[in-house]
Amino acid sequence: MGQNGTALAERIAERRRGVGDPRALVGEMRRSVLLVPTAGGGLWSAWSGGVRWICGFTDEAALARFALLHASGDQPMDYAALLGARIVDEVVPSLDEPAGLAVDIATEDGSMFFPPVVGIVPDAVAVDADEAGEGTRS
Repeated sequence: MGQNGTALAERIAERRRGVGDPRALVGEMRRSVLLVPTAGGGLWSAWSGGVRWICGFTDEAALARFALLHASGDQPMDYAALLGARIVDEVVPSLDEPAGLAVDIATEDGSMFFPPVVGIVPDAVAVDADEAGEGTRS
């Protein structure tokens, strides 16, 4: 899992520096196994800007940085290992609200948000699906 998460972290670092291909970043996210904290029988998420963000981490070190801020005391933080594609293709549409994926949110200068837009989540749940479709209709 370390190699997989490292590749995604490297793509995120490229995009944050303003280089790299955004499509390659999305592809790497889809192929990566992410560690997603669990709470109350579901996946840990946060709300911001009208979007529910599922929080995923590229490796145990990134998850540990998050756990220091959000775990209760010295309790271990439970998590699920999920393929990025499964999160955006299956979990996000099941939430019945605008939702996206936030990766490594506790890593200073290393986080990346994958919003609920066409090209990241299924068109049926993308908040910009109508806008994206307007340019292709005749």
